[in-house]
Amino acid sequence: MADLTTIGFDADDTLWQNESFFRLTQTRFAELLAGAADPGHLAERLEAAERRNLGHYGFGVKGFVLSMIEVAIEVTEGRVTAPVIAEIIVAGREMLAHPVHLLPHARDALQALAADYRVLLITKGDLLDQERKLAQSGLGDLFHGVEIVSHKTPEIYAAIFARHGHGAQRAMMVGNSLKSDVLPALASGARGVHVPHGLTWALEQADPPQADPRYFNIPDLSHLPGLVQALTNATP
Repeated sequence: MADLTTIGFDADDTLWQNESFFRLTQTRFAELLAGAADPGHLAERLEAAERRNLGHYGFGVKGFVLSMIEVAIEVTEGRVTAPVIAEIIVAGREMLAHPVHLLPHARDALQALAADYRVLLITKGDLLDQERKLAQSGLGDLFHGVEIVSHKTPEIYAAIFARHGHGAQRAMMVGNSLKSDVLPALASGARGVHVPHGLTWALEQADPPQADPRYFNIPDLSHLPGLVQALTNATP
């Protein structure tokens, strides 16, 4: 494999917590609509709405809130009250203002790699929210480039790694989502490193690749500098 020069990092649930806040809001949503639907059925309806609405609203809190409102109208057959909808909107606004909680080893891993490699943040979602979280994270100065995209595809990864580095063949993508961070990065020609998170959104779940020498799995980011060093030493 070609020498590694560029390392991309996902943001949500790779560098800082994200899904846990969605789960807390979903629990609050279920409590608001307890008289209209049981939590399991409501969760299924919400997942279906989010999947259906991705093409309209994209990823992020705002699309999540609109999907919750849509489901609230559906399960109550149009009888949901204005105060309940207001509570859903407040819950979304609170998510957009929630402090950033870095995951263990995130800062140390970035600091260890930024001196020798071109380090990029490659994340998807709402532009304003992702910019806010990056600013509050205190990690911004460690990145050589930041890309906030609507979708993560092989073509998008190839373009980013060409624009900021020496192409996908000399790049690595690190993230918690096999579906968005690892599989399309591998398809672009890059290496892919999966760092599992305890909570994974249903729409981000996928099976790991089989027998691909460019695929790696580590338990947390403390193992990343050692993996990169081992790959560097093994490169002819």
